[in-house]
Amino acid sequence: MYSLSDFDFDLPPERIAQLPLPDRSASRLLQLDGEQITDRHFADIVDQLQAGDLLVMNDTRVLKARFFGVKETGGQVEVLVERVLDDRTVLAQVRASKSPKPGTRIRLADAFDVTTGERAGEFFTLVFEGDVFELIEAHGRLPLPPYIEHTADAFDEQRYQTVYSKEPGAVAAPTAGLHFDQPLLDKLKAKGVDFAYVTLHVGAGTFQPVRVEDLAAHQMHTEWYTVPAETVDAVRAAKAAGRDVIAVGTTSLRALESASQTGELAAGSADTALFITPGYTFKTVTRLITNFHLPKSTLLMLVSAFAGYAAIRKAYAHAVASEYRFFSYGDAMLLTTTSR
Repeated sequence: MYSLSDFDFDLPPERIAQLPLPDRSASRLLQLDGEQITDRHFADIVDQLQAGDLLVMNDTRVLKARFFGVKETGGQVEVLVERVLDDRTVLAQVRASKSPKPGTRIRLADAFDVTTGERAGEFFTLVFEGDVFELIEAHGRLPLPPYIEHTADAFDEQRYQTVYSKEPGAVAAPTAGLHFDQPLLDKLKAKGVDFAYVTLHVGAGTFQPVRVEDLAAHQMHTEWYTVPAETVDAVRAAKAAGRDVIAVGTTSLRALESASQTGELAAGSADTALFITPGYTFKTVTRLITNFHLPKSTLLMLVSAFAGYAAIRKAYAHAVASEYRFFSYGDAMLLTTTSR
């Protein structure tokens, strides 16, 4: 049994990537197969995949979910939209000197008003006066992760989205997908690699560290996902042909594995609070493309379950020593599951 301290590691601050590289596919790629480590460039992914392999990508699109505003009383407020409930209502984190009561009106971005509803755990319900997506896109700010120290600019608005993003609803990017540009996707298609999509709207909880030493006591955040029928068909075809199902990012993996809990992948939409730790048997995904994750995070636990705890510890130590770039704007890994 592992505990929280088993997933801590020392990371020099200069290893945290603050800016994306000029070219998406110019990142480095650490390939880990068993305990064998190979240093590559991300563009080498074309040579590591075979015709008939299936890449499953998360097509969520990041909302401009951060707002600054003012309560009727004049108090300053910061709002981070966590989830869109319908075309007029969201769940949001609200930071203020005093928590707003139901019925409080808040002026956001000096542009429009929202009204607070009932609390839902750590979140507030906010009712918009117009279409949620239109107002967020017109007046919000891109919510870069807390470890990125600059304010989002026009370059971030382009580069903190995958080139295949389509379904708005996330407050953080599925960062493994940020390494793919259109020329690289075209090369993979020309090689005969197949593509399928899921949607998982990444929540702010993805950045929350686990705070309890006993992992069984951790309350996992929930995220909404959908797995289309055509993706289920593509997965079945790849498996029938003996090919790999490769999740692009932990979000794609969580969607696929959440939809596989009966033992076989099923189409549908649901909330997932799946917490994957070492000992979990993967049911659908055989390889994973992912970035490097935060110490003591659920995602570090997930990749340790996928590729092996000792192998991940070794790979992360190698990455630190070899000056890989970490986290959202950082370099990538290509992992093979030990569940094979």
